[in-house]
Amino acid sequence: MIESLNIKNVATYDAAGIQIQNLKKINFIYGTNGCGKTTLSKFIDNPSDKSYSSCQIAWRGQLPVKVHVYNKDFRERNFGKGRMDGVFTLGQATKDEIDAIQKMQSELEDIKTKGIEKKNTLEKKITEKEEYENEFKEIIWRDIYKENENNFKEAFAGFMRKEAFRDKMMEEFKNNNEHIDTLDQLKEKAQTIFGKTPITLPVVSSIEFTRLLEIEANVIWTRKIIGKSDVEIANLIQRLNLNDWVNEGRGYLNEDNICPFCQSKTITQNFRDQLEGYFDESFIRDTETVKSLADEYYRTIQNIQNILEQIEIKEKNNSETKLKIETFTALLKTLISQFVSNKELLSNKIKEPSRSIELISTADQLEGLLQLLNNCNAEIELHNEIVNDYTNHRNSLIKSIWKYLVESHRANIEAFWKKHEGLEKGVQALQKQHQDLRDKYTQLNAKIKAANKNVTSVQPSVDEINRILQSYGFLNFKIVPSKTEANQYQIQREDGTIAESTLSEGEATFITFLYYLQLAKGSTQEETITEERLLVIDDPISSLDSNVLFVVSSLIKEIIKSIKVNTGNIKQLILLTHNVYFHKEVSFVDGRTPRNGDTNFWILRKRDSITTIQSFDMENPIQSSYELLWQELKNTNQNSGITIQNTMRRIIENYFKILGKYADDDLIKSFDNHQEQEVCRSLVCWINDGSHGLPDDLYVEYQDETFERYLKVFKNIFVKMGHEEHYNMMYRETLIAS
Repeated sequence: MIESLNIKNVATYDAAGIQIQNLKKINFIYGTNGCGKTTLSKFIDNPSDKSYSSCQIAWRGQLPVKVHVYNKDFRERNFGKGRMDGVFTLGQATKDEIDAIQKMQSELEDIKTKGIEKKNTLEKKITEKEEYENEFKEIIWRDIYKENENNFKEAFAGFMRKEAFRDKMMEEFKNNNEHIDTLDQLKEKAQTIFGKTPITLPVVSSIEFTRLLEIEANVIWTRKIIGKSDVEIANLIQRLNLNDWVNEGRGYLNEDNICPFCQSKTITQNFRDQLEGYFDESFIRDTETVKSLADEYYRTIQNIQNILEQIEIKEKNNSETKLKIETFTALLKTLISQFVSNKELLSNKIKEPSRSIELISTADQLEGLLQLLNNCNAEIELHNEIVNDYTNHRNSLIKSIWKYLVESHRANIEAFWKKHEGLEKGVQALQKQHQDLRDKYTQLNAKIKAANKNVTSVQPSVDEINRILQSYGFLNFKIVPSKTEANQYQIQREDGTIAESTLSEGEATFITFLYYLQLAKGSTQEETITEERLLVIDDPISSLDSNVLFVVSSLIKEIIKSIKVNTGNIKQLILLTHNVYFHKEVSFVDGRTPRNGDTNFWILRKRDSITTIQSFDMENPIQSSYELLWQELKNTNQNSGITIQNTMRRIIENYFKILGKYADDDLIKSFDNHQEQEVCRSLVCWINDGSHGLPDDLYVEYQDETFERYLKVFKNIFVKMGHEEHYNMMYRETLIAS
């Protein structure tokens, strides 16, 4: 069954279009000519036509059934070509064969119903699963993607949509066996690998300071270097602590015997010998060692300082430095300060060898700086390894990032996975059950088609059409099987001549509709005669006189009854008509059940060249043509003056002249005075003139005042004739109906 229709952007249907919701088994759509009924029937007949690309049909359970449409196109396709395709029915079947087919058909319907129910259950389970997936999708997008987007956006490439990111997280949860790095490690690697393609970096110079530390630790610095104590002059020098002064003064002695300080001739050879004896080879060796070590120390610290200062300058200007430059600078500053202090101590030792000094150890600073340099070079080496194998390292980093994200949110992911797995199993089980029902349906349907093929015939359709023709007085022609082509019909007169070209339009319409009804019950293919189908009938009574109209309505009412009690293979009817009498006749159920849960009603209207629709649900909006006249009279703003004149005339004719046997003069004389009688006479003349005598080339524009004046007189006719209650009843009911 069709559940709803949406038609727009075609013919008189604009971009908003119309929506026909809640279609039932029986559906009546009334509309005047040109309001879009045929367009609607054509759309249902061929929804794949590109003209209907904006239109939609919603089938119950998304299961389309065969559609048989009767409209002008059907008449043109099946009448006028000299023959009609034969319609197969169960004409040759025995009662047992028919019962067997009907039993299988009932089983097929039961399977279909179960299939629809199972599909609905499946769709609910799928919806539940999708809602849970969407909920989890939003959570991980907020808590994982957004929180790590700035650091690891390149790792998320290709998964920057919520659905893709969720699916990737689940894939990594199941399959990622990468080792786990810390967040800081991942960030550091990401800085190297992500962004612009990295290049190799040169290693940083290192320092060697073993010899420097050996010099600083030499015992000579603490040793007091003095002369030989067993020399006569030694006692005086040591007692006065003049060791360094005397040693320095020796350098001022000349070859003569004059003292360089007092200028007296006091420098004897004995004095010279005592000085030489006091400052012996041991003293000279030690002082030379002090000078030598000090010079070496100066050179070494200057070399180390130069290297470290150059490193500092270079790395401060290096945006990709791996050196912890702030720590390096602090250590270097302390080291240089220690160098300065040690140089001063060494200078004092050289001047005063007898002084004991202790050099500041620079080991801690040097080792700290060396460690920084080693760490820096280790990172550079790792960086260069990555550069030399960039693709592998990049892929490894991305896997490590996903692994970190999974492990950081493992509890939530595991909870989702457990519930999701249960939902997935439920969906799969329902899908299998639904597929099993589909397979059973296909197999049983094939058996029904095979059974149909063995017991079908086109002759019963011929007999049925001819029976109806004869029953209603069409005796001068009949349907006969073609003598030249198998499974074809022809229309033949009593004398044996082909009658199709000589039939009246009404006869052609009637016989084509009878053919349609047989086709609706059977099929042009033997194996499909019991398939479910839907009927769309668009104005079947064109060019038919009133007695044939009654016949057509009776035939359709039989179909309606079978649909309501669910017998036969016709499951739904959509009837479109512009004829009020036909609509009333075919939609009449009985006097006790004016409303029916299987039936809905609509009215199509066209205004300003745009089609609209109004739903009346189970209320039949077409009660009688007389009530419609009152409805039109009330809608004065939607009708022209000519229409209103004609409506007034028909109401007065129906109620007063036909039913009441009143003449125009009787109506006029009901008014009390001559003035009122003239006004009534004016109304009668006005409505008769508007409904009978307006020439095509004459245009009359009626003013609203004219309408209002004559509407008042129209009401007064009922008042004066004693039928005011009838007027009030009809006018009130039309107000309610509208």
